[in-house]
Amino acid sequence: MRLTKLGHACVQLTEDDRTILIDPGSFSEAGDALAAADAVLITHEHFDHFDPDALRAAMAERPALEAWTSRAVAENLADLGGRVHQVGHGDAVTIAGFDVHVYGEDHELMHPDLPPVPNVGFLVDGEVFHPGDALTVPSEPVPTLCLPGNAPWMRALDLYEYTRAVRPGRAFAIHDGLLNDIGLQVMERVLTSAGDELGKEFVRLAPGASVDLAAA
Repeated sequence: MRLTKLGHACVQLTEDDRTILIDPGSFSEAGDALAAADAVLITHEHFDHFDPDALRAAMAERPALEAWTSRAVAENLADLGGRVHQVGHGDAVTIAGFDVHVYGEDHELMHPDLPPVPNVGFLVDGEVFHPGDALTVPSEPVPTLCLPGNAPWMRALDLYEYTRAVRPGRAFAIHDGLLNDIGLQVMERVLTSAGDELGKEFVRLAPGASVDLAAA
């Protein structure tokens, strides 16, 4: 499997001639990837993960393109009918030939008085877990974790605690589009330290960079 980071929280997963795209939001450069994807997975409704205009345009261009997503996003795209599939925690589905297990229910808390929006994470082919904006711990091993590196709802302490709970074979930082160069340096130090604690390599991929995933 080949993993490509397309900016902020968006990743592309490719196996043979099959491609899925996760969270092509407004901070990512995912236009070409949307045009080539066999399926799109959306963890939740926030604009940095879900660009409804771009997704609608791609689905209008390609009638075979379908999406799997959380309740709120599915409701937003209800006019697209059966091409949009609502999934929730515990679901196991086959998407473009990939086996996808769904974990998680809620976004991390953003406001003390407001309930969290729905958020689902996707474990693809038992290899790559993308949690969206939640620190969800799957009930099965995670060889490769797409690890949120920075967010308004996240502290460095959260990153350490999350990686200790998941214990991934490796991690690639995502959700870093709000950081300037100084912030990225700080995040990468924390990321490296968290990986060293577990004897694993945790790194940040630059937007557009790819990695071929062998056994972790």
